[in-house]
Amino acid sequence: MSALKGDIFDIKRFAIHDGPGIRTTIFFRGCPLLCWWCHNPEARVDCGRETYRKRSVDLTLPASDNVIGPEVRLETLIAEISRDSIFYDQSQGGVTVSGGEPLMQIDFLEGILLACRERGIGTAVDTSGYAPWEKFERIMELVDLFLVDLKLLDDSQHEKYTGVSNGMILENFDNLIKAGASVCARLPMIPGITDTEENIEALTSFLGRYEELELISLLPYNRLGEDKFDRLGLEYRPGRLKTQAQDEMRGIADRFEEAGLSVRIGG
Repeated sequence: MSALKGDIFDIKRFAIHDGPGIRTTIFFRGCPLLCWWCHNPEARVDCGRETYRKRSVDLTLPASDNVIGPEVRLETLIAEISRDSIFYDQSQGGVTVSGGEPLMQIDFLEGILLACRERGIGTAVDTSGYAPWEKFERIMELVDLFLVDLKLLDDSQHEKYTGVSNGMILENFDNLIKAGASVCARLPMIPGITDTEENIEALTSFLGRYEELELISLLPYNRLGEDKFDRLGLEYRPGRLKTQAQDEMRGIADRFEEAGLSVRIGG
């Protein structure tokens, strides 16, 4: 285990929106998508150590611990995760691995999941779905819940706003459901892009095929990414957008519920 190292840009403790219960969310660097509205652009660019540590919720950790950065040792990360075991046990929570795209660091991801399984810690993987199916097969038995982001059903629109086709994503989503994995579909609602009438209708039709789907999470637009793009000197292509009002999100949720789907607003 000690030989494995990964590239981590943040650890969020006591997270309650990244799966059931109280969780520790680990953010991997690296992503194959270039979403216009990305909330974590630091996952896509080279950052110095100070940038890595800026968002850490535990700034008392000495730099020598190397819990956040480009060469995090697996044994150090697992020791950090295990500090909160009592909260996982009491809340039926656990560890969520997010990013970026965690499947880009498959060896390190598998090491984390295996170590959690050995310690009885629940696991979730938050993924764009854009990875070879073989990588999903490799970790499937170690993951309690897949949180799969679905953005746009129209392939040309998906490629425009994320830089990649959605073909592999939708195929992997289908494969996960058919393989019996627990899956939550997470739908980021970006004003004028993913929350359009056409896209909501397409998503409702697509997800309505899957009776086995655990849950749908509708994610209201979050302006967090706007400031990050500014700080990193990157262009925020959507421009300044307004977060949807509560009644607007409720109306979108109603559309999915009318199709017989289980929906919640938020992570």
